[in-house]
Amino acid sequence: MKKIALVTGASAGIGRASAKALLECGYAVIGMGTREKETDPLGGEFTYVSGSIAEGADRERFVKTALDKYGRIDVLVNAAGVAPKVRADVLTMSEESYDRVMGINTKGTLFLTQLVANEMIKNEGESKGTIVNISSISAYTSSPNRGEYCISKAGVSMITKLFADRLAEYGIAVNEIRPGIIATDMTSGVKEKYDTLIDGGLLPIKRWGNPEDVAACVIALCNGSLPYITGQSFDVDGGFHLRRL
Repeated sequence: MKKIALVTGASAGIGRASAKALLECGYAVIGMGTREKETDPLGGEFTYVSGSIAEGADRERFVKTALDKYGRIDVLVNAAGVAPKVRADVLTMSEESYDRVMGINTKGTLFLTQLVANEMIKNEGESKGTIVNISSISAYTSSPNRGEYCISKAGVSMITKLFADRLAEYGIAVNEIRPGIIATDMTSGVKEKYDTLIDGGLLPIKRWGNPEDVAACVIALCNGSLPYITGQSFDVDGGFHLRRL
């Protein structure tokens, strides 16, 4: 039976690459993005839904689209996320920016996961589903000029732990991927900065990461090859997390 996957942030970047990889592995994919229309059609059994995970009505419509079409959900990939519009010092960061980033990255992820988890519980079989949350190395790395982003991703790490604990009895695995410096729209504005850091030895694997690097980890977590793992964080970061002398 074909498995059904929901992917947020499917307009571009990691979400887009994850949706494509899942399609290539034979999944039917329903993707959500904030763009009004799918600008670069993926083809195959892909359904695009325009909306924001920050909005409860959009989350419900996203899930309903999957259930109306397929009757079940097997995989959720929470890849949607935003950075602050302006990188501001934590001493001057605005409440407006904090609310926007937290509303999408953390609140949206939390309540979409809640909604999907309650549907996965209804699935038949010993293994009822898989949830993969895309957080960031910023979940544990201080960037005082974008504190709201760091806080939001630390929240995603705890969301992962909470749902992993709660859903284990139902055979639903919940894990987290922490991407490092990945070439996406989000990082395009600071390319020169990261080029310099990478050239200077910041990463043991001396290159930018690609969305496909993260998507490969998504597939490994979804394809059943890691059945005894839940609540774990996987660093897809070129070795950034290593403490080195």
